[in-house]
Amino acid sequence: MTDFAMLFPGQGSQSVGMLAALAERHARVRETFEEAGEVLGTDLWQLVGNGPEEQLNRTEITQPAVLAGAIAVWRVWRDLGGPAPARMAGHSLGEYSALVASGALAFRTAVALVAERGRQMQAAVPEGVGAMAAILGLDDEVVAAICREVAEDQVVVPANHNSPGQIVIAGHAAAVERALHKCSEAGARRAVKLPVSVPSHSPLMEPAADAMREILADTDIGTPSVPVIHNCDVAIREGADAIRDALVRQLTSPVRWTESVRAICEAGIMELAECGPGKVLCGLGRRIDRQAKWIALENPDTLEETISAYKESQ
Repeated sequence: MTDFAMLFPGQGSQSVGMLAALAERHARVRETFEEAGEVLGTDLWQLVGNGPEEQLNRTEITQPAVLAGAIAVWRVWRDLGGPAPARMAGHSLGEYSALVASGALAFRTAVALVAERGRQMQAAVPEGVGAMAAILGLDDEVVAAICREVAEDQVVVPANHNSPGQIVIAGHAAAVERALHKCSEAGARRAVKLPVSVPSHSPLMEPAADAMREILADTDIGTPSVPVIHNCDVAIREGADAIRDALVRQLTSPVRWTESVRAICEAGIMELAECGPGKVLCGLGRRIDRQAKWIALENPDTLEETISAYKESQ
């Protein structure tokens, strides 16, 4: 059987009605959302199915909703006899999904953790103080240099290295605006502010990192059954303390997604499946490595056909 990697999406992959088609065929989907809702004290499945979108997009709800969606797809995959991957990785929040799927974190524990992570990220910076923006069409090094040039006494840094020529920056709103203007002057194909107020993966998240460090210190974390590549340094960890450290560092460090995908492909793993709602990671992945095979498992037919293909190849 060909080795493959399982990738788990992050915030931004949520949508009202997500995974409805998979849920119609597999009760496990709704059960997983209901389990997460018990932890949160809210009817998460009702919210995901019917909205309102504004509530689903609240960070402290979005994060457990995307986590639940990823684990719902993973559980269906395993229920149907889908094999274990050779590698796992998750984009930002998705790192928690990868740790759950690998057996290092209990699902209910992770739901509570990411809900608190969302609250701490929102609380770290007052509304209107922080911002994020997407820059398309410039090399990462050029964007990083521009951030350093325009920062002055504020913070603006690369936050997400999503794919070649697609980078997200984060920091103080005024500094992000200066960087946007400079990136446009430098020839960016697109430079646009994102509709979020939390400057994720920047030094402004230090209060959230401090809070999560304390919470994670008391969290039971086991050894992953499948190697998980971490966002902050594209490294694989086994020990609980090392994993805790990576989850804390993740909040203030850029998401090195391009490097993570390349590390998987350079290990000879050329089939990569997106496990969760949406197809964001497949879209980014095709820009990172066009030779790799990219599979989005949110579609029930695709999921079932992929499992059948792997079983036949055994």
